[in-house]
Amino acid sequence: MREVQLKDVSIPSGDVLLEGILAVPARSRGVIAFAHGSGSSRFSRRNRAVAAVLQQAGLATLLFDLLTADESSRDVVTSVYRFDIPLLARRLTDAIDWLAALPATATLDVGLFGASTGAGAALIAAAARPARVRAVVSRGGRPDLADAALPRVQAPTLLIVGALDTEVIELNETAARRLACEHRTILVPRATHLFEEPGTLEAVAHLAADWFSIHMPQA
Repeated sequence: MREVQLKDVSIPSGDVLLEGILAVPARSRGVIAFAHGSGSSRFSRRNRAVAAVLQQAGLATLLFDLLTADESSRDVVTSVYRFDIPLLARRLTDAIDWLAALPATATLDVGLFGASTGAGAALIAAAARPARVRAVVSRGGRPDLADAALPRVQAPTLLIVGALDTEVIELNETAARRLACEHRTILVPRATHLFEEPGTLEAVAHLAADWFSIHMPQA
């Protein structure tokens, strides 16, 4: 087991601070920033499970809240923020820039892991920072929400979808046709949208670890 250093962090974005958890294993080969889906947070059980596998593969991880506590409270009632993809993408881009200025991660290439609506934000951020973002993984994501940014994404992109998540499969296939970068779509057998079926989330984590390991340099 790799030793992993955990640190609570606050990431500035515009006039707000976004709370997060940075985990840095020894001899990290890169750092993966997570963009969670609608109504989720840095405490997402699914993303934390994926992050643990990535850390053991030698990748640092940044789990952070795309919304402040007040925004999250309003979003629960109104859903006003969860589909504001430009806002989420700007905040993810600010997190990428913050990682570049942090001594522990300044020399590390960045990967992005987007879930649900967070996948759209991840692809927009990847298009905005092509020199920093080396790979993108989407889990049950909505890459279609990246819209006009899709043809500008340069980072190799892996789209992971549950084989039983019929509607989202179609949305991913449509988005994939607009990607000009290296990309692949994988359907996880027996999985629905949330990957709650036994073994399916573990499959996602290992697919993501393999993709990032291939496309990000060794330490």
